[in-house]
Amino acid sequence: MKRLDAEEKELLESYERDEWQSVAHLEAEAGRYRGYAAATFRKDEQINIRISQKDLLTIQKKAIDEGIPYQTLISSILHKYVSGRLAEKKG
Repeated sequence: MKRLDAEEKELLESYERDEWQSVAHLEAEAGRYRGYAAATFRKDEQINIRISQKDLLTIQKKAIDEGIPYQTLISSILHKYVSGRLAEKKG
């Protein structure tokens, strides 16, 4: 049997604590969230930034590990930061 990674283990424990609920009108809710996702990932502006070569190489390596283009990774990081889901470590 495959060992669960940390995220899978957390999901399983959440399910076992009965924290999951069925969604009424699943198709309507799924459509609503598809709309949110489409708006989030719409690329309607372009910017140019200057970063160090070391940082760019590190980002490119991480993008390869994730299997996504590095520009997509940068965009995702920025989106998570501005939406409050990514914070700087303090200490």
